[in-house]
Amino acid sequence: MLLSNCSSSRELRNERVRQRPTIPGRTACKPPATPLYAINPRVLPPNPQKRTNPQPQTSVPAGFVGSKLERQSKAAPLHGKVSSFSSGKRKYGGVLPKIFKALESEDEGGIERGLALFWDDLSPKEQTVILKEQGSCERLIRVWDFFRAQEDYVPNVIHYNVVLRALGKAQRWDQLRRCWIEMAKDGVIPSNNTYGMLVDVYGKAGLVKEALLWIKHMKMRGVFPDEVTMNTIIRVLKDSGEFDRADKFYKNWCDGRVEFDELELDAMVDSIDGYGASPISYKQFLSTELFKTGGRMRELGTIDEEFSSRKPQLTSTFNTLIDLYGKAGRLQDAADVFGEMLRSGVAIDVITFNTMIFTCGSHGLLSEAEALLDEMEKRGISPDTKTYNIFMSLYADAGKIEAALDCYRKIRKVGLFPDVVTHRAIIHKLCEKNMVDGVVGIVEEMQNYGIQIDEHSLPAIVKIYMDQGMINDAKVLITGVVKDYSLSSRIRVALMDIFADKGLWAEAENIFVMKSDSIGQKKDVQEYNVMIKAYGKARLYEKAVSLHKNMKNQGTWPDECTYNSLIQMLAGGELPEEARGFLNEMQKVGYRPQCRTFSAVIACYARLGQLADAIDVLNEMEKAGVKANEVVYGSLINGFAEIGKAEEALQYFQWMEECHIPANKVVLTSLIKAYSKLGCIEGAKSIYQRMMHMEDGVDVVASNSMINLYADLGMISEAKLIFDGLIEKNLADSVSFATMMFLYKSMGMLDEAIEVAEEMKQAGLLKDCASYNKVMACYATNGQLLECAELLYEMISRKLLPDKGTFKVLYTLLKKGGLPIEAVNQLESSYQEGRPYARQAIISSVYAMVGLSDFARESCEVLLRAEVPLDSFIYNVCIYVDFTLGEVDRALNTYMKMQDDGVGPDLVTYINLVNCYGKAGIVEGVRRIHSQLKFKEIELCESLFRAVSEAYRAANRHELAELVTKEMNLFLDAEQYSESEAETDYSDNYWALVSYLCSYASSIIFKPRGRSLTYSASDIFGASQGCRDKMQGRREPAILCSHS
Repeated sequence: MLLSNCSSSRELRNERVRQRPTIPGRTACKPPATPLYAINPRVLPPNPQKRTNPQPQTSVPAGFVGSKLERQSKAAPLHGKVSSFSSGKRKYGGVLPKIFKALESEDEGGIERGLALFWDDLSPKEQTVILKEQGSCERLIRVWDFFRAQEDYVPNVIHYNVVLRALGKAQRWDQLRRCWIEMAKDGVIPSNNTYGMLVDVYGKAGLVKEALLWIKHMKMRGVFPDEVTMNTIIRVLKDSGEFDRADKFYKNWCDGRVEFDELELDAMVDSIDGYGASPISYKQFLSTELFKTGGRMRELGTIDEEFSSRKPQLTSTFNTLIDLYGKAGRLQDAADVFGEMLRSGVAIDVITFNTMIFTCGSHGLLSEAEALLDEMEKRGISPDTKTYNIFMSLYADAGKIEAALDCYRKIRKVGLFPDVVTHRAIIHKLCEKNMVDGVVGIVEEMQNYGIQIDEHSLPAIVKIYMDQGMINDAKVLITGVVKDYSLSSRIRVALMDIFADKGLWAEAENIFVMKSDSIGQKKDVQEYNVMIKAYGKARLYEKAVSLHKNMKNQGTWPDECTYNSLIQMLAGGELPEEARGFLNEMQKVGYRPQCRTFSAVIACYARLGQLADAIDVLNEMEKAGVKANEVVYGSLINGFAEIGKAEEALQYFQWMEECHIPANKVVLTSLIKAYSKLGCIEGAKSIYQRMMHMEDGVDVVASNSMINLYADLGMISEAKLIFDGLIEKNLADSVSFATMMFLYKSMGMLDEAIEVAEEMKQAGLLKDCASYNKVMACYATNGQLLECAELLYEMISRKLLPDKGTFKVLYTLLKKGGLPIEAVNQLESSYQEGRPYARQAIISSVYAMVGLSDFARESCEVLLRAEVPLDSFIYNVCIYVDFTLGEVDRALNTYMKMQDDGVGPDLVTYINLVNCYGKAGIVEGVRRIHSQLKFKEIELCESLFRAVSEAYRAANRHELAELVTKEMNLFLDAEQYSESEAETDYSDNYWALVSYLCSYASSIIFKPRGRSLTYSASDIFGASQGCRDKMQGRREPAILCSHS
């Protein structure tokens, strides 16, 4: 818990300062004007305490502050290690160590028992030390209650100051009020330190007006603010942005006056209700206390100080004034105060220089800030960690990231240690500049030194990690941080939002279920809202609804944002009934939905064609007092247009204009769509002409709608006119080009379609699968297979995953490229069934077919390296790829691997093998498959017949190729009539007759169903078995013989 900063020694020191006589002759509160250039060390007056034998200066690059900082720190090294936080208690003598050890007991009553053992030996100063050293407000209150319960205890203002400060820091305002009343009952008169402390804790809690009320109370008690209290008041006003009031209060204080006219205390509202205080307002409370001790106002003897002129003498006061004027943008006044310090002999410390450096640097005077470093060196003041932090931020803001990083590295070089501000500042700047390597380096350095990452830096680090795809690093970082401390609600919300935006709902959920920083504390409503958002982005609507119900069970009531987000999310997910249910619930609990919320539900119904429900929600919207806007009417108009109800669309458009709601381009485009559904070109043209006279003219969406209308009607010249206008204005998008390509293709104008496709490529509009598919389809239709395959490779290289439309184009491409229909069908079925590597197999086939050998080989190697069992279609593709690349041996090795893996060949495998055998001249291999085909060991198909015939030709066995061709024709003719013949078995006598006639006749003429089929005798002998099998179950045709 926060500790009090008051001590008896400090109060004595402040009392000596207050009793210091005012310097005679100095009545003006503002020093003579000092120009900004006066802060340059070359014109500053010499420091009377400057060393007589300065160390010799080393040569450093001019104008580089990092070298100056390192030089100065080495010239005046620090005595001991500097740290931003010191844990552990101070070392005390006497009985105090025993008391502290006794107070460590966590047992009930342990603190009281420990104090009772040593109470008689405690002096008032030791009592003060015990109060100050308590680590939490609860323990301090127990110690304080024990003190007051002792009969011989004499309360004093120092003890009350310690207790009041602790209660103020813990924002226990009701207890503070009671303590103040007890203080008055005990007859303890508040001192300047008391009022300064109260102003300080109220100001830091954001209660500025309440803090100023204590000043009024102070004046009514007859206590004039001393310099320490005045400094506190100015700091509170400064931190709240009240620069002019702070300046006026300072000047009045210098003149011996405290004015309250500018404080507007009477108009102040009671802002303390949110902190759980008593119903008594602070204004009433303070006004009551004004009169409780009013009779003793003069006893303090400080009212005589009023109306006497004074000058500040403390370094801290001048530092506050410099910071005040710097933040107010009054650089000249800041320079004047700094110059007055030098002339008056007021001690200048490192805080003074840090404040001046920040003031100059933050207003673009970086050279002046660097000049102040030289002055620090001359005066023997070494820069501290804050000095480096300031310059680090200044250089980063100026875009000098390397200089900022150099300042960061120099901190450890000169014997200092980075603090929380250091790491927070450098991480923030690196994240702001998207320098991920620098952020990773800083994080690793902090981890190596065992430094905790500040929770305020965590969201920025996680975001830059996520933007770079370093998801695991981000999760590991969060896990490491939460081991050290619990995250606050605000930080958890920020982290969840980062994951939600990336669609990582599970990671957001892990943050959501983390333990909060306070045991038993319920989650904030914002945490629920962001988690609902994460579920919505992932389309996990059931989880979102369940979480909404659970939050009420956990004691967190949904707010307006919760309902609006949930309703809009469900409406966007095409769940209008669920969204409407929450819409009604939202109104029942007293919230009025936004227009955007109603609009989301109406648009959802309209998209689904449920226009009656959409109109019902519109009526509910009007009853709730929410006016419909152009988005609502646009959704209804578009909904009616989609289902072809142009009259209703026009009716709502008319009502919209009667309500004086200006129609935007979306509404007018919907009207064009309505007219298009009716084929009413004149109505669409009139709306289009109206849009042309609008301020911004016609947009591309409306133009595309008109092009689409003209395309449906086959009006090429009109569509081209609008399209050319879009091209001229550089407004054409992918839809414009796609529509024109469709128009030209449908009209058989393939050359024009290809020209539009080329223009689309040059315009850089190929950004998604849909646009690539349109151009690829155009190339495929025109037979430009290579260009189509090259576009496919470009699409994949840009990490665009092919979709169903892409593969539909690829099937057409493979068929046009000559791939057997059985192979295409096999690939298509494997893709539809979702088999592993089906996508890669299709793409490999395309690359191989068009001759993109490198791409095909690369894809094929990916397939063969797969660690899962492969289907036959994978091996078929690899054999096909090797064959097309001329690597027959490799293709045959792939076939052997296929057999070794226990995968049997299919029809496509045999087709590929025959091609390989023919190309390699392996006639026996072709003959073996031919024999299996004739004897029906392999399914008869035209593609395999053709492959065998081509293989014989490739092996220079043309006579066999001709034989296979005739066999194929016989098979095709028999296949053609097989399904139309009656199911009557051919007898063995019939085939015997055929064989007998073949021994005498040169040719045989079959006469099935009045048709004539002529075959040579050799054809009959060669194909008798296959023909016989094919004609089984058919009626015996008539036979005629002929002789050559």
